Amino acid sequence: MSSHIMVFDSGIGGTTVLEHIKALLPQAQLSYFMDNAYLPYGKLSQETIVARLTSLLHHITAHHLKVDVLVIACNTASTLALAKIRELTNIPVVGVVPAIKPATLLTQTQRIGLLATPATISNRYTQQLIALYGEGLTVDLYSSVELVAIAEQFYFTGEFNQAKFAQEMKKIAIKPSTDVLVLGCTHFPILAKQIDNYYNGTIKLLDSGAAIAKRVAAVLAEKNGSEYLVSNNEAIQKKPLNYYATASVLTNKLTVERVKLIDSSLNA
Repeated sequence: MSSHIMVFDSGIGGTTVLEHIKALLPQAQLSYFMDNAYLPYGKLSQETIVARLTSLLHHITAHHLKVDVLVIACNTASTLALAKIRELTNIPVVGVVPAIKPATLLTQTQRIGLLATPATISNRYTQQLIALYGEGLTVDLYSSVELVAIAEQFYFTGEFNQAKFAQEMKKIAIKPSTDVLVLGCTHFPILAKQIDNYYNGTIKLLDSGAAIAKRVAAVLAEKNGSEYLVSNNEAIQKKPLNYYATASVLTNKLTVERVKLIDSSLNA
């Protein structure tokens, strides 16, 4: 029986992680859950994010979704709530964290940047990663919520607002000597080509999508046996991918089922 992997994000950004998982584990059953009623998570408090994820766990249980691995494909939610959510469920939970360590190994100028949401930038765990791996380097922190909105619009409509994007990148103002930029929000790889073009290919962009997919494969191998490791069998039949959202999604690109997460604190 195929393992069920649920990928969760506040919006469509987690699909950048989903694509890596699909490529690595074609035999898996996949579902994608976006809490777009509360998008963007980068503006929410830790308490609110924990409450939303707790409600997600109740939803999984109440609807008998039988999830084998839950991937929190949101840097903000992972850095603020991952430890707490793991305490509340027996489902293995895989989170995403900024790719600080690999960035420090790639830089030639000894200066890297982290571009993420305000919540991820200010989080203690992010600061611990920088302290652990960034010794002797300059690690500049940049935050943006506007890029999340631009990425959402681009993904769903194919329309890219160049003027708004250029204005936001000018506001972010990456330091000139930076040679590696960590994309610390899963929405940002959607705009990787545009960001790369903006800097004329002079800055290497890093995200954690591939690493997260490998981690999911390792968790499944440990849980279910070695047969759930990476498969190269091209004959594997692709299974339907179910999308869920907590608010309306105005697009013909995806078939999305709208659901409601009940606040468990209300005992409803």
